[in-house]
Amino acid sequence: MTWEYHFILVFGVFVALMLGGLWVPLAIGISAVVYLYVVGGWSSFNALGLVSWSSTNHFTLTSIPMFILMAELMLQSGLSQRLYIGLSRIVRRLPGGLLQVNIAGCAIFAAISGSSVATAAAIGTVALPQLMERKYDRKISAGSLAAGGTLGILIPPSIAMIIYGNFTEASIAKLFMAGLVPGVVLAGFYMIYIGLRAFFNPALSPQEGQSLSPREILYALYELIPLILLIGSVLGSIYLGLATPTEAAAFGCSIAVVFSLIWSPVPFREWFRQAVRNSIRISATIMFIVWCAYILSYAVGIGGLGKSMANWLIGLHLDRSWFMLAIIILYSILGCLMDSIGMIVITVPLLHPTLVAYGVDTIWFGVLLVLLIELGQITPPFGINLFVIRGIWKGGTLEEVTIGSVPFYFIMYLMMAILFLYPELALWLPSRMIGR
Repeated sequence: MTWEYHFILVFGVFVALMLGGLWVPLAIGISAVVYLYVVGGWSSFNALGLVSWSSTNHFTLTSIPMFILMAELMLQSGLSQRLYIGLSRIVRRLPGGLLQVNIAGCAIFAAISGSSVATAAAIGTVALPQLMERKYDRKISAGSLAAGGTLGILIPPSIAMIIYGNFTEASIAKLFMAGLVPGVVLAGFYMIYIGLRAFFNPALSPQEGQSLSPREILYALYELIPLILLIGSVLGSIYLGLATPTEAAAFGCSIAVVFSLIWSPVPFREWFRQAVRNSIRISATIMFIVWCAYILSYAVGIGGLGKSMANWLIGLHLDRSWFMLAIIILYSILGCLMDSIGMIVITVPLLHPTLVAYGVDTIWFGVLLVLLIELGQITPPFGINLFVIRGIWKGGTLEEVTIGSVPFYFIMYLMMAILFLYPELALWLPSRMIGR
């Protein structure tokens, strides 16, 4: 069979299973097993035990449950509420008021969560009641939270980058640092957009009061101390070369426990037990997807599909710009159909040989990929952040969340264009890491 038939077989089985309502990792695993049997028969299953072992025997993957636990500790102990309250005292004086706090809060919480869903849920739970009480525009309120939540997988740490790095053998630490500057710039674009909307249409947000006194500013900063120290210790240790991402995650969990014991208004037994329970559940789900994806990657390698696709694309003699445009269109479509981890584990093993052949920097592409995944998080019909905000918003509708998110699509595409024109935006910080 030619590579076209191989591709139709793998992708066709996967799409059919997904449309049938099967869980994503099972759809991936069954597609891989079917493809293995077609290209190699029963003998191709002999190595599945070794593949299963090697898929999870990666030191960097151990950072995933620890970053999840770190975010859950801050969320369940109530410290994420301190973040929003502290920021609201400072940032809400900007045009757009609490809408600006949504973005700033998501950007800061993203630096400890690694997940867009966790970021949107943590900030949205605190923000939505206040936004509705103060009569903010419903659509832009929901849209800013859904879009702001996507920063959780761009600003480090990022679970999506950890998984991408394991498939491409790229440095996780460099991927983290590569996402930092674009993440901050993207958050700035979001805030500029909200400020302009509020300036030209004051009815979107009410006036949030007078300027703060020095004492009020100091109190607001006090509310932010736990998260500032936690973010500084985790990201600082990675940038300075003092710790690997896994070691930094373990250190961050320890600090999160200490801070939660000091500042949390919730009893220790209650928040700690819930944080551990949620972390185990989320981590197990992610690792199961990774395991199934490695089986698919092995199947693709045995069948030679990735190499054949790379040779075909190179044979088209597309220049780098047209090739990257095709990639952007592909991921924009996939974002409507599957979740972020599914997009990575299905496409990266196939595309990686072609990216290498085109001379695309793996670190830079990791940032572009995460931006495209962010777009998928707020793209209907399966944009997960849309459902998260709808789920925690009493009285809100999915239509309102979706309409409010649409303007942020164009901001993301603008960020992709800037990243393409100025790749150093992502590559400058990794190139200056100590101990890289």
